[in-house]
Amino acid sequence: MDKICQDTSLSMIKVETFGEKIRTLREENKMPLRKLAALLDLDQSTLSKIERSERKANAEMIERLAKIFKVDKKELQVSFVSDLVAYNLLEEEYGKEILQIMNQFIKELATK
Repeated sequence: MDKICQDTSLSMIKVETFGEKIRTLREENKMPLRKLAALLDLDQSTLSKIERSERKANAEMIERLAKIFKVDKKELQVSFVSDLVAYNLLEEEYGKEILQIMNQFIKELATK
């Protein structure tokens, strides 16, 4: 995924999957996959699949990852939930239309 996204309310942000986020944090901290897998009580192959977005992570990982990498839990939570929404919309026949309506709905709610 790893793209740049522009939104009128946000500055340029790097968009990456939750798995890519985990890999980035792990590599920035020079942590081997096997060590992070052990800290998360996961099999190394499972963590590798999560990093490649071949398997979904679970919400319980967020708190542990925030502590391990000393990052804001919010950053991880936003990435995790964004993945859930994106992959759910991809499975919908009218995903683009749903997203457009959601965007308008959110704008309307923000003005109230």
